[in-house]
This record gives sequence, C-alpha cells and structure tokens, in this order.
Amino acid sequence: MGMLAKIRRMYFRDKLSLREIARRNGISRNTLRRWLRQEDVTEPVYPARVTPSILDPYREQLEAWLSADRHRPKRDRRTARVMFQHLQAQGYPGGYGRVATAVRRWHAEGGATRHRSAFVPLRFEPGDAFQFDWSCEYAVIGGVRRRLEVAHVKLAASRAFLLVAYPMQSHEMLFDAHRRAFAAFGGVPRRGIYDNMKTAVDRIGRGKERTVNARFLAMCGHYLFEPEFCNRAAGWEKGVVEKNVQDRRRQLWTEAGQRHWPTLADLNAWLTSECRAAWDVMAHPDCPDLTIAEVWQNEQPQFMPNPAPFDGYIEQPVRVSATALIHFQRNRYSVPTEAVHRVISLHVYPTELVLVTEGKVLARHARCFERYQTHYDWQHYIPLVQRKPGALRDGAPFAEMPAPLRSLQHHLLRRPGGDRVMAQVLAAVPVHGLEAVLVAVELVLASGAPNGEHVLNVLARLSEPVLPRESIATTLTLTQEPQANVNRYDALRSAQVREVRHGH
Repeated sequence: MGMLAKIRRMYFRDKLSLREIARRNGISRNTLRRWLRQEDVTEPVYPARVTPSILDPYREQLEAWLSADRHRPKRDRRTARVMFQHLQAQGYPGGYGRVATAVRRWHAEGGATRHRSAFVPLRFEPGDAFQFDWSCEYAVIGGVRRRLEVAHVKLAASRAFLLVAYPMQSHEMLFDAHRRAFAAFGGVPRRGIYDNMKTAVDRIGRGKERTVNARFLAMCGHYLFEPEFCNRAAGWEKGVVEKNVQDRRRQLWTEAGQRHWPTLADLNAWLTSECRAAWDVMAHPDCPDLTIAEVWQNEQPQFMPNPAPFDGYIEQPVRVSATALIHFQRNRYSVPTEAVHRVISLHVYPTELVLVTEGKVLARHARCFERYQTHYDWQHYIPLVQRKPGALRDGAPFAEMPAPLRSLQHHLLRRPGGDRVMAQVLAAVPVHGLEAVLVAVELVLASGAPNGEHVLNVLARLSEPVLPRESIATTLTLTQEPQANVNRYDALRSAQVREVRHGH
C-alpha cells in the first residue's frame, strides 16, 4: 500500500487533521500539504542517497573477481572470505561485513544465476552417524602438479571432520581413510552414510536395494558400524559432508593448492593439523555458543570403541617372471629368485606392496604411483649370482648396493676371478647381516689393499663370540709374597756355587 494513497484516505475520507496525520506517519505537515495539492496521484520518487564507502576504491577489483568466477566450476569459485583476505593484502582497511554485503548484492542483482532448491533439514543424535565422500583436488607434490582424490569424513552430530589425500580412489585408500578418521575421532559411530561409490557398491537395485562389495562389508563388520547408501541423485541425504566438501575446497584448498609439498605424507600431516585447528575455532551450526571441538568432546562417550586397525589390503595373484620381477600398475618389483615362474599373492596397501606365498612374506616394496618404473632389492639376487657370478658386472639390481660394496666390487672385478670372490662376499650378507658385512668391507677398504679373503677374515673375527672371563676359586696361599728384587737371584746363584764345591 502506497503512502500517498494512505494519506489521501486519512485526510479526505476519515477527515483527520494534518497534525494527526503527521503524528501517525512521521511526516511533516508541509510535505503533507504538498502531496495533497498535487493532481497526479502517484508516489513521489526521490533520488537515491549516494554515500562514499571505504570499499569504493576496491569495488571494481571485487566485481572483476566475481565476474571471473562465473566462468569457473563451482568448486573453484572463491568465497567472500577469501576475496576479503585478498583485498586486505591490497590495502583494504575495512571489515569483512562490507565485502560480504557487496558480494550478496552483486549476486542478488543478477550477477550470477543460481538454481534455488529446497531441502529437508536433518538432525542426528550424538554418536549416531558419520558421512563419507570423495572430492577431486589438485596440489603440487614433489614439484609436479598432481590430481588427488581427497576423502572427507565428517561426524553428523558434532560436525568434526577429517581430510586425507590419496593418489586414487580404491579399496585400500577407502579403508585407510576410515582407519585415520576413527583414530582422530576417538571412536566409531553406529552408522556410516555413503553415496553409491564403486568402491562400496557393486550394483544398484530398485529403491534401497544394493549389492555391497564383500571387502567393504568386511571392513564394516570389523568396526561394527552399519553402512547406509543414499538414493540416486540425492546428495542432500548426506548434506553434512557435501557442504564440508564445498567449504574445505574454498577455504582449506585455496592455501594447499598454492603451496609446494615435498611428499604426499607432508600434505596429509598438514591437512590433519588444519582440521584439528578448525575444530577449535569454528562454531557449531546448531549451537553457535559452542565450538565443534566442544560438541565433539561431548559426543565422544557415545561412540563405539575403536578396535585394532582393519588390515585393509587388496589381494591379487601375480606371476613372477624369469628375471624375478612381478608387474603391478605398469611398474615392476623384484622378489627372491626362488619364486621364479611361480604364482604368488600380492597384498596392496596405500603405501606398500607385500608379496606373500604359503603364508610367508617374500618381499616388501614402497608403492610407486609413477609409470614404467622398476624397483629392485639387490639382496633378492644373491643366491642367483652364486651360480652365475658373471652377472655381477652388468647386473642392474647390484647398481643399488650400498657405496662400500660398490667400491669393493670395483676393485675386485679388475682382477681375474674377482666376480667369484665378490659373490662369496655377498653370500655372507644373509648369514651375518648387511650391517656386519658393511663394517668389514669399510675396514678392508681403509687398509688400502682390498680383497675378498681379507673381508671374510675380518668378518669372521667380528662374528666371534666374546667369551666371558672365568674366575677360579683357590685356597692356596703364599708364605712369602713375591718381591721385585733382582738381588734374590744373586743369592740363589751363590747357594748353587757352594753346593757344587761341596759335591766335589
């Protein structure tokens, strides 16, 4: 209802005085007289008041950022908080509220098209559930920009969360993320809420019918929580973690993507510390007076106990080649030569590969995510060079021996039969241990005349057991203590001379 129409009714219909109309509406009588005299019954239009703002010198830059973000994927768009921090770096002296208001006004005026949907609010009891999701992020690891799969685990009640980055999405990564999360949370909730990810669901049926992966069910059975899966295209059913993906991408990964990380382990250590620090400063959305950390502490007694970590490996058979190598994800790894031409079991962990046969561990290797790399353990080939010592000269695995052994090999191979002598030295490694052999080799090299026999002799002396000194108990006592006096011998000689004279 227009003010002008209201005033005209009060004056012409209700016969109220100008004083009374002015009192009820807070308008001066002069303004009322001017409005009542005009013939055109339309609302007066006043020019908008223009007041300067400390944001004005930076408004053009802010709108340029907002326009640029329109052409980016949603996950890469900057938040108002991030833009405020960038403006501060450029000298902006104002507060965050002005920037947030300007961003909201820009969006409200049609700066960005947004699909508005409605959702049902969710509520969870303490210790009842956690939600899990993956996101794709990028970071510079070891000087190379890499694509990472980030696991997001978030408690539905307290909103405590943990992020862990992996090179790929696979079962062993999924199991490791749960292990880390339950250790950080201090317990296990009773339910886990997931979307229909391939590492958990083999087939989607009608409604809630799911064929769950057997290995995933084994993990759930180990930790005793019940898995639940959302309906198709119903991400809002796990909206707690969905929002966490958006928030952490725009806040946490803004810094993580700009820094250079030596290794993936360094990045994950930083992510863990940043997540724990955020718990202490972020207010709980349902209890603004409490932080996430405070609500999480109250939730902890409701968790199930955290058992021993689930042995989350993926097993697959592999065949050992004639060169004692197995193939996995376009890389090659060595095994002891005794397993040549056999089919053995490969246990795949997030950071390690374990080769097993008949319940015996044959070899362990650090997992490599590059391609077309060969990883040797030169000790796997020691039994073979006993029969084929000539392979020492150009054998690829032996290029990775410790420096003292490579130096000894360099000296021995210049002599006739040096390859057999070197093979004898290497044969001592399984018997005496690598450290003892390295000490013996270093001592021989320091002598200036290195040879294999010398190494074996030194190694034998080092390996000799030290016999304990035994104390012998005796009851014999001396009537005359020995003295350091040579004159006693002269006295004995004189007695001998006298005896000889008397004998003659």
